[in-house]
Parts: sequence; C-alpha cells; structure tokens
Amino acid sequence: MKTYIIIGGSKGIGRSIVNSLVKENKVINISRNAPDLEHKNLTHHSIDVLNDELPEIENADRLVYCPGSINLKPFNRLSIEEFKSDFEINVLGAVKVIQKYLDILKSGQNPSILLFSTVASKLGMPYHASIATAKSGVEGLVKSLGAEFAPNVRINAIAPTVTDTELASKLLRNEKMIENITERHPLKRFLDPKEVAEMATFLLSDKATSISGQVFEMDCGIVTFKI
Repeated sequence: MKTYIIIGGSKGIGRSIVNSLVKENKVINISRNAPDLEHKNLTHHSIDVLNDELPEIENADRLVYCPGSINLKPFNRLSIEEFKSDFEINVLGAVKVIQKYLDILKSGQNPSILLFSTVASKLGMPYHASIATAKSGVEGLVKSLGAEFAPNVRINAIAPTVTDTELASKLLRNEKMIENITERHPLKRFLDPKEVAEMATFLLSDKATSISGQVFEMDCGIVTFKI
C-alpha cells in the first residue's frame, strides 16, 4: 500500500483521482473542503493551500497537485492582479507543496509527482492569455524538475481539454455550448474526469517508471489533428 498526497481532491478531477486510489492506497487529501466520501484509507486536512501552513506528513510516495483556474477574458480586460492570481494558483501553489514534501517523497517507494496543464498552452485560443501563461509555467516546472530530480523522483503533467467538472461548468452550461464544444474536437467529445483520473493513476504508478518530464495532452484531437 502506497501513500498519496492529493492537493485539491474534493472536486472534479482531483475527486476522481481520490476515488480511484483510496481502496488500495493510503490517501491524504489537502483542500479547503472535504471530499464527499469516507473511507478508512482516506485522511483529510481542511486547508487553504495558498495561505495556510501545510500539514506535517511523515511519509509519502506520490504527490498530485490538482488546483487550477479557468479565467477566460479578453486580454484588455484582464488585470495584473488576475494574472498574478492565476499564476499563484497554478504554479506557486505547486511549488510550495513540492518544496514542503520533497524530502519525504525522496524516501518513498518509486516516488512520483503529477501536475496539471491545459491544451491552451499548446493551442492558441482567444481569451486564454492568463491561464495559458500560468499553465505554460507548470510545463516549464515539469521539464526543469524532471531533470533536477532524476533519477530519484519522477514528475509529469497532464494537459486536458475541456473536462466535465464544476470548474468548467460555465463552458458547458447549456446544450448549445455542449454541442459547440463537442463539434470543435475531432473525436467529437470532451473529457470525463474519470478518464483523466485513469491517466493520472497510470503516470503515478510503477508501470510508468521510465516516464518523467513529460506533458501528456488529453485533447480529444483538438491540438493534434486538423480535420
């Protein structure tokens, strides 16, 4: 049984990751709100990761940082404060958590870290300036730390397209918007958080010990194909 630290496991993709792991692993969730499930293997700490002191944890093998933002506005309506906020949520929060738990991870079993980017870092899209900038920082962090931590700790990221979560609810708020987003993707679908969780559990697992410093696009074809 391995020990996973999940940051932001109460909702969306993070919640799906917790659910996929908790039956066979010890899961320590850190988020402002508790996940809507209970299990003997699950421990929860109600903490604002950006502003509160992180809890002391004795040992861990895996670390997942899930918090993110979707702040879509025309560039001239984005304030400097919004750029700073998106960068803090997506990049500096991850940095804070990794720095806090890196030493215990180094003592873990085949330790691994997983972060999250977005397809908007590869595919230029209007109104994505702030989030694409922040998530590009995540990708740079993955590349740099992958090299720095090798061969002891692996780190990778997943870059999903639109995923059916509360965070993306404004993009999927009616049938017309769902239809438009579906049609934009060559595979004529968008993501369910459970399938992102499946990719996450694979990248964190001992089956992926040769993979580090990579960003995996789960894009339903929107970045990869021109059809």
